Amino acid sequence: MEFDAVLIPPRRAMSIARGWWHDRTINDELDACVAACPNRIALSAVRMEDGTTTRFTYREMAAMADRIAVGLTRLGVGRNDVVSLQLPNWWQFTLTYLACSRIGAVLNPLMHIFRERELSFMLNHSRSKVMIVPKLFRGVDFEQMMTGLKTSLPDLQHVVVVDGETDGRPGANSFKALLSGPRWEREPDARAILSRHRPGPDDVTQLLYTSGTTGEPKGVMHTSNTLMSNIVPYAAAMRLNADDVVLMASPMAHQTGFMYGLMMPILLRARAVLQDVWQPEGALNLMRSEGVTFTMASTVFLTDLAATVAETGGAVPTLRTFLCAGAPIPGPLVEQARKAIGAKIVSAWGMTEMGAVTLTGLDDDDERSFATDGRPLPGVEAKVVDHGDAPLPVGSIGRLLVRSCSAFGGYLHRAHLNATDAEGWFDTGDLAHIDAHGYIRISGRSKDVIIRGGENIPVVEIEALLYRHPAIAAAAIVAYPDERLGERACAAVVLRPGEQIDLPAIVEFLKSHRVAVHYIPERLLVLDALPVTPSGKVQKFRLRDALRDSRASS
Repeated sequence: MEFDAVLIPPRRAMSIARGWWHDRTINDELDACVAACPNRIALSAVRMEDGTTTRFTYREMAAMADRIAVGLTRLGVGRNDVVSLQLPNWWQFTLTYLACSRIGAVLNPLMHIFRERELSFMLNHSRSKVMIVPKLFRGVDFEQMMTGLKTSLPDLQHVVVVDGETDGRPGANSFKALLSGPRWEREPDARAILSRHRPGPDDVTQLLYTSGTTGEPKGVMHTSNTLMSNIVPYAAAMRLNADDVVLMASPMAHQTGFMYGLMMPILLRARAVLQDVWQPEGALNLMRSEGVTFTMASTVFLTDLAATVAETGGAVPTLRTFLCAGAPIPGPLVEQARKAIGAKIVSAWGMTEMGAVTLTGLDDDDERSFATDGRPLPGVEAKVVDHGDAPLPVGSIGRLLVRSCSAFGGYLHRAHLNATDAEGWFDTGDLAHIDAHGYIRISGRSKDVIIRGGENIPVVEIEALLYRHPAIAAAAIVAYPDERLGERACAAVVLRPGEQIDLPAIVEFLKSHRVAVHYIPERLLVLDALPVTPSGKVQKFRLRDALRDSRASS
C-alpha cells in the first residue's frame, strides 16, 4: 500500500524543535519496558461472558508480539501492508498491533458493529491483506460473514479467526494456528525478520476509518509521532505514571481505546485492564479486584456506572479519575457520579484525526466538566472563526479550527478532503465558542453527523439508502436527545402517493442492506414535505423542532 500522509513532512522540523515529537515508536517503548520492568504485569484482558482473564508481563508481551509478527510475515505481510482487525477488547487486539509495529505493517482497527456494507468499502479501500475476526461475538458469526465477503475483496489473502477451534483443536485458519501458537520467534530467520522492517516514527502505523459525512468513510492515517505527541501531554495532565492501572471498556477500535487503553499504559510502563463487553456491575468488580485508578469512556458509560453504584452500593476506593468524552456531561450526572463513585469527573473533546484536543483539569471546579469541554492540551491551538475565516470575539459561536501536533497525516487517497490549510489549521466541522479563560464549548456541528453513545452515525449514507426504498420519496436523518446515549437518530420521510411505511419496515430495509444496527434510526416522522430553503437545502433545525413537538404531544 502506498500511503499519502502529506500533512506530516511540512510540520516535522517545527514539531521536533518544539519538543512535541519525540521520534520514538511503540517498539522503542515496549523494549524499554522489557529492559526496566520485564516481570511487571502489562495487560489483563477479561472476557465478561465467562470471566476468563489472560495476563501478560512485559517480557511475555514482547515475546508474543515477536511471535505474531513472524507469523504475519509467513502470511505474506510486509512493510506498509495493511492488517485489518475486527475484534473486541481481547488480548489479541493489543498483541496484533504490537506485532504489526515490529514489521512495519499498518493496523486497521474496525468496530465490531460493522457489517458487510461498511466492511466491503473499508477493506477494499485499504487493500487489506489480512483480516482478523472473532469466530463468534455477541451472537454474530464473523467467520461466516467474512467468508461471504472475501470473494469481492481481491487484495485480501487471509481471514484469521480468533477462537477458530474445531473439537478443541486449532482450525487451519485460527489465530492460534497461524499466529500465536507456533514459536515462530525461535525460527532461524526470526531475528532478521524482526529487525529488517521496523518502522520509523513518521511512518504510518494506524489506519482508522471515520464514519463518513460525505457519503463514505475516510481513512485517517496516523504515525507514532502524531499519536504519542498527544498521549504524553494527556497522561501528564491526568498525572498518570507507572503505578496506575487503566481500565479500558471503550472499544479499542476507537481512538479512545486505542490511544489511551492500548498505547498509553505501555508509554507509562503501567498496567492495562481490558473489558470486552460493557457491563457496569462487571466493570465495578474489575475496578475493585484489579485496583483500577483511571478510566476513560463516553458519557453513557459514566451514566451506567453511577446508577449501578447508587443501586448496589460499594465504592471504588482506588479510582481517582473518570475521563468522559463523546457527548456533553449533564450537570446532575457529575454530581451524582462524584457522590456515588468518588472519582474526579473530567470532560474531554477530541477527534479520530487528533485524539484528545481539550481537557478540563484535575484541579478545575466540577462545573467546568459539565459547562465546558476543557482547554487545549499542550501543542494544540484552537480558534473560532466566521464563514470567511475571520477570528470571532471571545464568547462568539463560530467554526472551530484546530492546529495540533497530534494532527493526522491525512485521509488515505483523499487528500482533497484533508480540510487543512497551508498554516496547518484543520476545520473540525464543529461549532464552538471559547470563553475568556480559554475553555471551549462545542455548541453544534456544521457537519452532518449524529453521535449515539459515542458512536458517529454516517447520516448521508443512511439517507442515501432510504431514498432507495420504493415507498419513500424524500428522507432526512436528524438527532433527538436521549438521557443515556446523548443522541439517537430519527428518520423524517415523505412517502410516495398511496404508500405507507412504519419504523419496523425501515429497520428491516436497512438491515437487508447490511447496515450496522447502531446506525439504524430509532424513531420515524412521516411528513407531507421536508422543510427546505429557497435553494432546496433541507432545514434540519425545523425537523428537530417538529420532532420535539411530536414527542411533546405524544
